[in-house]
Amino acid sequence: MQYQINKLSYFFMKKSLIALSTLFMLGGTSFAQKVAFEEYDLANGMHVILHNDPSAPVVITSVMYHVGAKDEQPDRTGFAHFFEHLLFEGTENIKRGEWFKIVTSNGGVNNANTTEDRTYYYEVFPSNNLELGLWMESERLMHPVINQIGVDTQNEVVKEEKRLRYDNSPYGQIIPQIKKYMFKNHPYRWTTIGSMDHLDAAKLEEFQAFNKKFYIPNNAVLVVAGDISNVAQTKEWIQKYFGSIPKGESISRQTYKEEPITQQINGTYEDPNIQKSMALVAYRTPSMKTRDARVLDMISTLLSDGKSSRMYKKIVDENKVALQIGAFNYSQEDYGTYIVYGLPQGDYTNADLIKQVDEEITKLQTELISEKELTKLLNKYENQYVSQNSSVEGIASNLATYYLLYKDVNLINTEMDIYRSITREEIREVAKKYLNNNQRLVLDYIPAKDKADKK
Repeated sequence: MQYQINKLSYFFMKKSLIALSTLFMLGGTSFAQKVAFEEYDLANGMHVILHNDPSAPVVITSVMYHVGAKDEQPDRTGFAHFFEHLLFEGTENIKRGEWFKIVTSNGGVNNANTTEDRTYYYEVFPSNNLELGLWMESERLMHPVINQIGVDTQNEVVKEEKRLRYDNSPYGQIIPQIKKYMFKNHPYRWTTIGSMDHLDAAKLEEFQAFNKKFYIPNNAVLVVAGDISNVAQTKEWIQKYFGSIPKGESISRQTYKEEPITQQINGTYEDPNIQKSMALVAYRTPSMKTRDARVLDMISTLLSDGKSSRMYKKIVDENKVALQIGAFNYSQEDYGTYIVYGLPQGDYTNADLIKQVDEEITKLQTELISEKELTKLLNKYENQYVSQNSSVEGIASNLATYYLLYKDVNLINTEMDIYRSITREEIREVAKKYLNNNQRLVLDYIPAKDKADKK
């Protein structure tokens, strides 16, 4: 399964959409055009969004559920991600092990991914198999088979994923360590993959209860995107396969508040899988739904996106203090985390690198960026908009996300207007508001063999 939270590998990577194939690319002339869609609700509370584009003979059926790692109990972490795997085990009408065979034998591909905030499943089929895609997703929702065989099988799969992505991966503990320091009350403090001990201890009835609570039509959005020129027929199929699914009980969600960070937090982590130290600085930021979060996105682009960015030019090219430098705003539904990372070069230390980072942030807090820099930023965001909506898979994911997490589907067309309205003064003020030394974590991420040297 695609696993969103840890797309780090050696270095951090920003959020990206995975292109399924050039087959699914839309015509170039339509990139910057408005994304047309229709939305409505079924009687059971399931939200439906349709996007018709017949430029390629493919269609995506996708369902996003409003359940992620933050909806778990502290002693049962990892459930949301576990279900990303478990719900491919089979249904009452799809035998165990047959799901992927059905998809591939009908010319399709499928996948799923989980974050702290939601879980997303999708199939891509030739458009003449749209009904099949709808039936399969309705089966996942209405008739999942959750038994001990499936739980035991996927338990081993998830353990191997954790070993690969976290335990044995260079710099694989960066996100877990940052979360541990940045959040004390909020469930964001644990990783999406969760604790293997928690999964081992869970009884079958607990997995069944999790499914019953969160996998309900009134906690989901269905998106059908691509070649659905026969919209009336599509609606009939949606009603046929999803309309009869019973509405679930309303979900009561707890609100978690984190106290402001008022003095610098210092931490150290020793990673046995690395040979080169990494300097890490993290600041808590507001929900991704806020305007400030978007300004922070632009700040990270200004500071570290590409070799012409401020930090790369100054710290890597000119001063040669770092081999690599980067910054990004890790946006989430309730809070975000602004992370700066870098690998010091030669005899330079993590502290030397952080000092250089502080100088660039101070400059951003005290001086307006140039008009040329602002224009360059906006051009990059225009290109990013084009990229994110250049495939039907990207459009489907964005439509689901904007509905479920932002509560405004039309942001797929208007969010770029928000970025265009951000001013140079606003960039300076947001940097002053969130990126201060007394509001941050400084994490010394070092090789385990350095332990004796640091005593």
